[in-house]
Amino acid sequence: MIRLDNISKQNGQQILFIEASGALLKGEKAGLVGPNGSGKTTIFRMIAGQEEPDEGQVAVDRGISIGYFSQDVGEMSGRSAVAEVMAGAGDVSDVAAELKQLEALLGDPDQADDFEKVIARFGEVQARFEELGGYELESRARETLAGLSFSQEMMDGDVGALSGGWKMRVALARILLMRPDVMLLDEPSNHLDLESLIWLEGFLKGYDGALMMTSHDREFMNRIVTKIVEIEGGSLTTYSGDYEFYEQQRAQNEKQQQAQFDRQQAMLAKEIKFIERFKARASHAAQVQSRVKKLEKIDRVEPPKRRQSVSFAFPAAPRSGDDVVNLRNVHKRYGGRVIYEGLDFMVRRRERCCVMGVNGAGKSTLLKLVTGTTQPDEGTVTLGSSVKLGYFAQHAMELLDGDRTVFQSLEDSFPRAGQGSLRTLAGCFGFSGDEVEKKCRVLSGGEKARLVMAKMLYDPPNFLVLDEPTNHLDMATKEMLIAALAEYEGTMLFVSHDRHFLAALSNRVLELTPEGIQRYDGGYTEYVARSGHEAPGIHA
Repeated sequence: MIRLDNISKQNGQQILFIEASGALLKGEKAGLVGPNGSGKTTIFRMIAGQEEPDEGQVAVDRGISIGYFSQDVGEMSGRSAVAEVMAGAGDVSDVAAELKQLEALLGDPDQADDFEKVIARFGEVQARFEELGGYELESRARETLAGLSFSQEMMDGDVGALSGGWKMRVALARILLMRPDVMLLDEPSNHLDLESLIWLEGFLKGYDGALMMTSHDREFMNRIVTKIVEIEGGSLTTYSGDYEFYEQQRAQNEKQQQAQFDRQQAMLAKEIKFIERFKARASHAAQVQSRVKKLEKIDRVEPPKRRQSVSFAFPAAPRSGDDVVNLRNVHKRYGGRVIYEGLDFMVRRRERCCVMGVNGAGKSTLLKLVTGTTQPDEGTVTLGSSVKLGYFAQHAMELLDGDRTVFQSLEDSFPRAGQGSLRTLAGCFGFSGDEVEKKCRVLSGGEKARLVMAKMLYDPPNFLVLDEPTNHLDMATKEMLIAALAEYEGTMLFVSHDRHFLAALSNRVLELTPEGIQRYDGGYTEYVARSGHEAPGIHA
């Protein structure tokens, strides 16, 4: 269906691809992986015809329809969310527009002379509209938006009033409703809650077209893709299997290449030692010459390219009392909407509680009450003795001073820390070399999240409250964060839509229900086994 033949591409000084080749076949579901800036979005743009390779060609079979979802959704306003989704449904939306025009002409007395011609065309267009499933289009659009957690009010409201994250969902729904022959999805799992993510997973599994996608959500990728295309050093390498298989295969290939490299280095050292030892002896001249020629002809094995991996070890946090936070008879409402009525619960030392609940159940509100960011209407929220609290929320990224560099931002937070110590900290969170001199205003969402986390974890609290800490983080940074938090000895209360993160770190689940909080001892994996569902709004 789609072939990349010996493509080369350069952006400014950066070489992205050198004679790279790959293919996407009919019905294949492929994951596109590679470090940030390696060219994943460029691949999508080339397939979608928005960019050309400098050399080589991108061949797309004739008549193939392509739907491309990118993070740049553009302007949306002036119509309802459901109308916006329907407008992007490909041929059927063009036919619907013509049908609407013809309906207006039929009701226009000035068109009486052309009435027969208009009615004949109306019949043709109506038949085509029916053939394309046009009359089911609105119900399918609503079903898609409902799967992505839209309420009826949001579907019918002006799309321009939605936040950026919800507009992303509208853009994604347009592609899903279109059901093209090929879907290119660049980070479709961003901005989705767990229920929407699970719904999308089911949709994509049932989709019979070809799919190429990127995602920082390991579990999501694992369940959908059947092959991985890796961008590394300007070339494309294909692995058959899911993301987990790719990781294992990549590690095995690295191990084999390292063993080959080590064997060759040992052999070279031995030969060089012989040459050095006997090069001055006339009796060994022929042997020495023969070995020199042999070394010149040897194909040198390169050591494996190791991905730069970062790790972070927590300094020990001071010990807190056994009762970390206690909520008693808490009432909270926003306008006429009741969030909590008489809520009671306590978090104890060393618990790692993940908070589950459908959209609007009050997950973020609970974290705000615990951290004192918002106050209860009635009741009390009491932190225990010696509790030192650290709170990560999305808005913290907006509070960074755009005129300060990464390093200055760390210095502002820790004026007594040594330069070496802060550079090590920056390096642990992926800011190496000149990256520490970047101004905060030019940082990506992921870089801002890493900087906020670095500040929070350097002088560690003993009670971490985290609201969607993995949003914007790539897989390598998530793995670093999971490894660090697994060693952390304090208490945690967190909300996340990343199932790998939930399963790796939780030892308690708090599910928010209309009847109050349901507590599950054991972590997220046990919660799924006992409740029979992966999220409160999804039932197996």
